[in-house]
Amino acid sequence: MSLINQLYLKFSAGLLKEIERSRQAPLDYQSGWFEKLLESGKNTAFGKEHDFDGIKTVGDFQRRVPIRDYNAISPYIERLRRGEEYVLWNQKVKWFAKSSGTSSDKSKFIPVTPDSLRVNHFGGFKRMLASYIQANPKSKIYRGKALTLGGSVRPDEYGGETPFAFSGDLSAVLLKNSPALVELIRTPDRRSALVEDFNTKVDLICARSSRENVTNFAGVPSWNLVLLHKILQYTGKENICQVWPDIELFMHGGIGFEPYREIYKKLIPSPDMHYLENYNASEGYFAFQDDLHVNSMLLAVNIGVFYEFIPMDKLDQVLSGEIKTIPTLEGVKTGVTYALVISTVGGLWRYLIGDCVQFTSLFPHRIRITGRTQLFINAFGEELMIGNAENALAQACSVCNCSVRDFTVAPEFMQLAGEGGGAPKGYHKWGIEFASPPEDLTRFAQCLDQALTQQNSDYEAKRKDNATMEKLRVVSLKEGTFYRWMEGRNKLGGQNKVPRLYPDSRFFDELIAIGGEQK
Repeated sequence: MSLINQLYLKFSAGLLKEIERSRQAPLDYQSGWFEKLLESGKNTAFGKEHDFDGIKTVGDFQRRVPIRDYNAISPYIERLRRGEEYVLWNQKVKWFAKSSGTSSDKSKFIPVTPDSLRVNHFGGFKRMLASYIQANPKSKIYRGKALTLGGSVRPDEYGGETPFAFSGDLSAVLLKNSPALVELIRTPDRRSALVEDFNTKVDLICARSSRENVTNFAGVPSWNLVLLHKILQYTGKENICQVWPDIELFMHGGIGFEPYREIYKKLIPSPDMHYLENYNASEGYFAFQDDLHVNSMLLAVNIGVFYEFIPMDKLDQVLSGEIKTIPTLEGVKTGVTYALVISTVGGLWRYLIGDCVQFTSLFPHRIRITGRTQLFINAFGEELMIGNAENALAQACSVCNCSVRDFTVAPEFMQLAGEGGGAPKGYHKWGIEFASPPEDLTRFAQCLDQALTQQNSDYEAKRKDNATMEKLRVVSLKEGTFYRWMEGRNKLGGQNKVPRLYPDSRFFDELIAIGGEQK
């Protein structure tokens, strides 16, 4: 073990003891955070409105505080963005993490408090790295630098001429607030990493970071795949190991990694390369892979989050108020799909984040993300929800004077570039059965693509300059295709629904085989 790893593990001894305790006694941590959250929230506008002073038990909490999705909590967040203080948390809010993910808003703005940064986001990341070094004592990640492909931030639009707050990608918010020491072991420099234009940012990284000794990188697989291909083009090398011989770790999250795993293995042909999943959303840091041999993540129970879980088969009853009490960590079971509900040091109270999880084990409590509570595609970080898709489709039909009977959407995942090089691209495939077809299907596809960029800011970002996504493709399906497909699956009837958005091509391909006409 190198001296630097010895020193790091010694410095992280407290965190490592905490991680081990969280495996054995996670309920103790959760009980403690339940009390801390209520104490910190009782003097906020939200806490007074919901009489936090009178809440003594989790049961009281669940009866008095309704579960909210983003649409329901956004009025409180708008008050924060307009300058009102102590609305949701007992700290002033200067930062908002901006992302898509709601059916009614193009973007959502998640408040990032000082506690969100220190306790949760940075706290989660430190625990993940400490766990990794403990499991890999010969690691070389601290002999080189971490590559960062950040986003950007700008004054929040509600701030007027004298902005008091800023909004942007979570990665950029974290970069703006990272400790000075981190800047010594990260590349490129902060200014380059925060450049707003993606292509300009990538060019700067190629020029400045390709000459550094990069040992690790983090982020969304699709964005980083584009960057790695640009690095190879810039350097003229055949694979990333020829550019960065000591590279060993990719900490990924945001979208599923499996469609990309083989591509990464070809780009980074090193037996020492590790891929570590973590669950770090705009709303908070929730879990990390503490064992590379286990395909699930350890739930982070001591970083400012109190968890509740709605069994998916009870979701409608819970949201309607018919069922008041739902499980906390104490009541979960393995193999059950739960909708995740969080209360956090960021001031999100009983917030339905939209993710579905399953526990793969208890003590330690490890989870895997199984999907979303709503119809959703997030193959490239675009976070396309059913509301976005339906609204964009209606807009395109209006422009092109046509109408749709049925449709389904699937991603076409990136493939390795062929001869001639260049980064691979992904796109969405739309299978549409028109009731009244457009005169020009190519124009219709263009209109639909443009409408989606208006409906969804993350889709817009991925499509800008074909960064990670190309324009969508539309396949016109013959009349009766969906009926015959549902009939063949014995799924006729009002209770059976066509999967509008699906994360892979299985249904799309079956439909094309039945009734594909033209692209």
